[in-house]
Amino acid sequence: MFKEDLLKDKTIIVTGGGTGLGKSMAARFGELGANLVIASRREQVIQDAADELRKTGTDVLGLTCDVRDPESVQGMVDAAKKQFGKIDVLLNNAAGNFISPTENLSANGFKAIVDIVLNGTFNCTHAVGKEMINDGGGSILNIVTTYAWTGSGYVVPSAAAKAGVLAITRSLAVEWAKYGIRSNAIAPGPFPTKGAWSRLAPPGLGIEKKMKNRIPLKRFGEHIELANLASYLLSDEAGYINGEVVTIDGGEWLKGAGQFNELERMPKMAWKAMDAMRKKSKKR
Repeated sequence: MFKEDLLKDKTIIVTGGGTGLGKSMAARFGELGANLVIASRREQVIQDAADELRKTGTDVLGLTCDVRDPESVQGMVDAAKKQFGKIDVLLNNAAGNFISPTENLSANGFKAIVDIVLNGTFNCTHAVGKEMINDGGGSILNIVTTYAWTGSGYVVPSAAAKAGVLAITRSLAVEWAKYGIRSNAIAPGPFPTKGAWSRLAPPGLGIEKKMKNRIPLKRFGEHIELANLASYLLSDEAGYINGEVVTIDGGEWLKGAGQFNELERMPKMAWKAMDAMRKKSKKR
Protein backbone atom coordinates (compact mmCIF):
# COMPACT_ATOMS: atom_id res chain seq x y z
CA MET A 1 0.00 0.00 0.00
CA PHE A 2 3.04 2.29 0.28
CA LYS A 3 5.16 3.96 -2.34
CA GLU A 4 8.56 2.29 -2.51
CA ASP A 5 10.29 5.62 -1.88
CA LEU A 6 8.04 6.67 1.03
CA LEU A 7 11.03 7.09 3.36
CA LYS A 8 13.71 7.68 0.72
CA ASP A 9 16.80 9.51 2.01
CA LYS A 10 15.40 9.79 5.54
CA THR A 11 17.86 8.82 8.27
CA ILE A 12 16.08 6.92 11.02
CA ILE A 13 17.51 5.95 14.41
CA VAL A 14 15.89 2.87 15.95
CA THR A 15 16.84 2.11 19.54
CA GLY A 16 16.49 -1.53 20.47
CA GLY A 17 16.83 -2.17 16.75
CA GLY A 18 18.80 -5.41 16.92
CA THR A 19 15.95 -7.78 17.77
CA GLY A 20 12.20 -8.19 17.90
CA LEU A 21 9.84 -5.44 16.92
CA GLY A 22 12.63 -2.87 16.59
CA LYS A 23 14.40 -4.98 14.00
CA SER A 24 11.14 -5.67 12.15
CA MET A 25 10.29 -1.97 11.97
CA ALA A 26 13.81 -1.08 10.88
CA ALA A 27 13.65 -3.67 8.09
CA ARG A 28 10.42 -2.13 6.80
CA PHE A 29 11.90 1.38 6.90
CA GLY A 30 14.82 0.10 4.84
CA GLU A 31 12.47 -1.42 2.27
CA LEU A 32 10.86 1.99 1.90
CA GLY A 33 14.17 3.73 1.20
CA ALA A 34 15.42 4.92 4.59
CA ASN A 35 18.99 5.06 5.86
CA LEU A 36 19.11 3.15 9.13
CA VAL A 37 20.92 3.61 12.41
CA ILE A 38 20.09 0.68 14.68
CA ALA A 39 21.32 0.64 18.25
CA SER A 40 21.50 -1.90 21.07
CA ARG A 41 23.58 -2.53 24.18
CA ARG A 42 24.84 -5.87 22.82
CA GLU A 43 27.51 -5.44 20.15
CA GLN A 44 27.24 -8.85 18.52
CA VAL A 45 23.45 -8.65 18.32
CA ILE A 46 23.48 -5.27 16.65
CA GLN A 47 26.24 -6.18 14.20
CA ASP A 48 24.44 -9.38 13.19
CA ALA A 49 21.23 -7.41 12.63
CA ALA A 50 23.06 -4.74 10.62
CA ASP A 51 24.69 -7.38 8.41
CA GLU A 52 21.31 -9.01 7.80
CA LEU A 53 19.64 -5.73 6.88
CA ARG A 54 22.47 -4.75 4.52
CA LYS A 55 21.75 -7.85 2.43
CA THR A 56 18.52 -6.16 1.32
CA GLY A 57 20.48 -3.21 -0.06
CA THR A 58 19.75 -0.90 2.85
CA ASP A 59 22.41 1.51 4.12
CA VAL A 60 22.74 0.52 7.78
CA LEU A 61 24.90 1.78 10.63
CA GLY A 62 24.89 -0.57 13.62
CA LEU A 63 25.95 0.99 16.92
CA THR A 64 26.27 -0.16 20.52
CA CYS A 65 24.46 2.27 22.78
CA ASP A 66 23.22 2.19 26.35
CA VAL A 67 20.22 4.52 26.34
CA ARG A 68 20.53 4.90 30.12
CA ASP A 69 23.86 6.71 29.64
CA PRO A 70 23.68 10.24 28.17
CA GLU A 71 27.31 10.04 26.97
CA SER A 72 26.65 6.77 25.17
CA VAL A 73 23.57 8.29 23.55
CA GLN A 74 25.52 11.34 22.44
CA GLY A 75 28.13 9.07 20.88
CA MET A 76 25.36 7.35 18.90
CA VAL A 77 24.01 10.69 17.69
CA ASP A 78 27.46 11.94 16.68
CA ALA A 79 28.17 8.74 14.74
CA ALA A 80 24.80 8.96 12.96
CA LYS A 81 25.45 12.58 11.98
CA LYS A 82 28.94 11.77 10.75
CA GLN A 83 27.67 8.88 8.62
CA PHE A 84 24.52 10.41 7.14
CA GLY A 85 24.77 14.17 7.71
CA LYS A 86 21.49 14.59 9.59
CA ILE A 87 18.85 12.71 11.59
CA ASP A 88 15.27 12.88 10.32
CA VAL A 89 13.55 10.40 12.62
CA LEU A 90 14.01 8.94 16.09
CA LEU A 91 12.12 5.78 17.05
CA ASN A 92 12.36 5.22 20.80
CA ASN A 93 11.81 1.48 20.96
CA ALA A 94 14.34 0.25 23.55
CA ALA A 95 12.50 -1.16 26.54
CA GLY A 96 12.55 -3.65 29.37
CA ASN A 97 9.81 -5.36 31.36
CA PHE A 98 9.03 -8.32 33.59
CA ILE A 99 5.99 -9.48 35.51
CA SER A 100 6.05 -9.52 39.31
CA PRO A 101 3.78 -8.89 42.28
CA THR A 102 4.64 -5.34 43.28
CA GLU A 103 5.32 -6.32 46.90
CA ASN A 104 8.08 -8.59 45.62
CA LEU A 105 9.83 -5.85 43.62
CA SER A 106 13.22 -4.60 44.71
CA ALA A 107 14.25 -0.97 44.38
CA ASN A 108 16.81 -2.03 41.79
CA GLY A 109 14.19 -3.94 39.82
CA PHE A 110 11.97 -0.88 39.63
CA LYS A 111 14.90 1.39 38.78
CA ALA A 112 16.18 -0.93 36.03
CA ILE A 113 12.96 -0.65 34.02
CA VAL A 114 12.48 3.08 34.58
CA ASP A 115 16.09 3.78 33.61
CA ILE A 116 15.68 2.05 30.26
CA VAL A 117 12.15 3.06 29.33
CA LEU A 118 11.70 6.55 30.75
CA ASN A 119 15.22 7.88 31.25
CA GLY A 120 16.42 6.20 28.06
CA THR A 121 13.63 7.78 26.03
CA PHE A 122 14.42 11.19 27.47
CA ASN A 123 18.16 10.84 26.88
CA CYS A 124 17.66 9.92 23.22
CA THR A 125 14.92 12.48 22.64
CA HIS A 126 16.98 15.24 24.25
CA ALA A 127 20.13 14.51 22.25
CA VAL A 128 18.41 13.93 18.89
CA GLY A 129 15.91 16.73 19.45
CA LYS A 130 18.66 19.33 19.70
CA GLU A 131 20.03 18.17 16.36
CA MET A 132 16.57 18.31 14.79
CA ILE A 133 16.08 21.84 16.09
CA ASN A 134 19.33 22.93 14.46
CA ASP A 135 18.51 21.11 11.21
CA GLY A 136 14.98 22.42 10.80
CA GLY A 137 12.73 19.64 12.08
CA GLY A 138 12.09 15.93 12.23
CA SER A 139 9.82 13.28 13.65
CA ILE A 140 9.93 11.43 16.97
CA LEU A 141 7.95 8.23 17.49
CA ASN A 142 7.73 6.53 20.88
CA ILE A 143 6.57 2.98 21.54
CA VAL A 144 4.33 2.95 24.60
CA THR A 145 1.57 0.54 25.65
CA THR A 146 -2.17 0.64 26.28
CA TYR A 147 -1.66 0.42 30.02
CA ALA A 148 0.29 3.69 29.86
CA TRP A 149 -3.06 5.42 30.46
CA THR A 150 -4.87 2.77 32.50
CA GLY A 151 -2.05 1.27 34.55
CA SER A 152 -1.80 -2.49 35.08
CA GLY A 153 -1.11 -4.78 37.95
CA TYR A 154 2.10 -6.84 38.01
CA VAL A 155 4.00 -4.49 35.67
CA VAL A 156 4.11 -1.36 37.83
CA PRO A 157 7.64 -0.24 36.78
CA SER A 158 6.75 -0.51 33.10
CA ALA A 159 3.35 1.15 33.58
CA ALA A 160 4.90 4.08 35.43
CA ALA A 161 7.70 4.47 32.88
CA LYS A 162 5.44 4.20 29.83
CA ALA A 163 3.04 6.74 31.34
CA GLY A 164 6.01 9.08 31.62
CA VAL A 165 6.94 8.47 27.98
CA LEU A 166 3.36 9.25 26.97
CA ALA A 167 3.59 12.55 28.88
CA ILE A 168 6.87 13.37 27.11
CA THR A 169 5.25 12.60 23.76
CA ARG A 170 2.32 14.94 24.28
CA SER A 171 4.37 17.66 25.95
CA LEU A 172 6.93 17.89 23.16
CA ALA A 173 4.24 17.73 20.49
CA VAL A 174 3.27 21.18 21.71
CA GLU A 175 6.65 22.55 22.78
CA TRP A 176 8.73 21.50 19.77
CA ALA A 177 6.16 21.93 17.01
CA LYS A 178 7.55 25.41 16.44
CA TYR A 179 10.81 23.77 15.37
CA GLY A 180 9.08 21.56 12.82
CA ILE A 181 9.33 18.48 15.05
CA ARG A 182 6.36 16.12 15.31
CA SER A 183 6.03 13.83 18.33
CA ASN A 184 3.74 10.80 18.29
CA ALA A 185 3.42 7.37 19.86
CA ILE A 186 2.16 3.88 19.12
CA ALA A 187 0.55 1.68 21.78
CA PRO A 188 0.89 -1.93 20.60
CA GLY A 189 -1.03 -4.85 22.01
CA PRO A 190 0.43 -8.39 22.01
CA PHE A 191 3.02 -8.89 19.26
CA PRO A 192 5.00 -12.10 19.89
CA THR A 193 8.79 -11.80 19.97
CA LYS A 194 11.45 -14.31 20.95
CA GLY A 195 12.85 -12.40 23.91
CA ALA A 196 10.15 -10.43 25.72
CA TRP A 197 7.42 -12.94 24.96
CA SER A 198 9.05 -15.72 26.98
CA ARG A 199 9.28 -13.42 30.01
CA LEU A 200 5.74 -12.03 29.82
CA ALA A 201 3.97 -15.21 28.71
CA PRO A 202 6.00 -18.15 30.05
CA PRO A 203 5.16 -21.41 28.27
CA GLY A 204 3.10 -24.07 30.02
CA LEU A 205 0.95 -21.71 32.10
CA GLY A 206 -1.83 -21.12 29.58
CA ILE A 207 -1.17 -17.37 29.58
CA GLU A 208 -0.85 -17.14 25.80
CA LYS A 209 -4.28 -18.70 25.22
CA LYS A 210 -5.92 -16.39 27.75
CA MET A 211 -4.24 -13.38 26.13
CA LYS A 212 -5.55 -14.34 22.70
CA ASN A 213 -9.08 -14.91 24.01
CA ARG A 214 -9.04 -11.41 25.50
CA ILE A 215 -8.58 -9.87 22.04
CA PRO A 216 -11.81 -9.32 20.06
CA LEU A 217 -10.03 -10.26 16.81
CA LYS A 218 -8.87 -13.51 18.50
CA ARG A 219 -5.30 -13.27 17.26
CA PHE A 220 -1.99 -11.59 18.03
CA GLY A 221 -0.52 -8.81 15.94
CA GLU A 222 1.89 -9.47 13.08
CA HIS A 223 5.15 -7.54 12.96
CA ILE A 224 4.46 -6.13 9.49
CA GLU A 225 1.24 -4.53 10.77
CA LEU A 226 3.12 -2.55 13.40
CA ALA A 227 5.95 -1.75 10.96
CA ASN A 228 3.50 -0.37 8.40
CA LEU A 229 1.80 1.83 10.99
CA ALA A 230 5.17 3.19 12.15
CA SER A 231 6.23 3.81 8.54
CA TYR A 232 3.14 5.89 7.91
CA LEU A 233 3.42 7.94 11.09
CA LEU A 234 7.07 8.73 10.35
CA SER A 235 6.46 9.69 6.74
CA ASP A 236 5.69 13.12 5.33
CA GLU A 237 2.24 11.77 4.42
CA ALA A 238 1.39 12.03 8.13
CA GLY A 239 2.69 15.58 8.41
CA TYR A 240 -0.38 16.90 10.25
CA ILE A 241 -0.44 14.17 12.90
CA ASN A 242 1.19 15.52 16.06
CA GLY A 243 0.76 14.52 19.70
CA GLU A 244 -1.29 11.45 18.82
CA VAL A 245 -1.12 7.95 20.30
CA VAL A 246 -2.31 5.24 17.92
CA THR A 247 -3.43 1.94 19.44
CA ILE A 248 -2.87 -1.26 17.49
CA ASP A 249 -4.12 -4.14 19.64
CA GLY A 250 -7.07 -5.79 17.90
CA GLY A 251 -9.46 -4.06 20.33
CA GLU A 252 -7.93 -5.64 23.43
CA TRP A 253 -7.89 -2.70 25.80
CA LEU A 254 -11.39 -1.59 24.86
CA LYS A 255 -12.72 -5.03 25.67
CA GLY A 256 -11.09 -4.89 29.07
CA ALA A 257 -12.40 -1.38 29.71
CA GLY A 258 -16.07 -2.10 28.95
CA GLN A 259 -17.96 -2.93 32.15
CA PHE A 260 -20.25 -5.50 30.51
CA ASN A 261 -17.94 -6.91 27.84
CA GLU A 262 -17.63 -10.25 29.65
CA LEU A 263 -21.31 -10.89 28.99
CA GLU A 264 -20.24 -12.45 25.70
CA ARG A 265 -19.71 -15.61 27.76
CA MET A 266 -23.40 -15.88 28.55
CA PRO A 267 -25.10 -18.76 26.71
CA LYS A 268 -27.91 -18.00 24.27
CA MET A 269 -30.46 -19.65 26.52
CA ALA A 270 -29.64 -17.21 29.31
CA TRP A 271 -30.20 -14.27 26.96
CA LYS A 272 -33.55 -15.73 25.91
CA ALA A 273 -34.57 -16.15 29.54
CA MET A 274 -33.62 -12.54 30.33
CA ASP A 275 -35.55 -11.33 27.29
CA ALA A 276 -38.62 -13.25 28.37
CA MET A 277 -38.40 -11.80 31.89
CA ARG A 278 -38.10 -8.27 30.51
CA LYS A 279 -41.15 -8.70 28.26
CA LYS A 280 -43.12 -10.18 31.12
CA SER A 281 -42.33 -7.22 33.38
CA LYS A 282 -43.52 -4.76 30.69
CA LYS A 283 -46.97 -6.35 30.64
CA ARG A 284 -47.53 -5.72 34.34
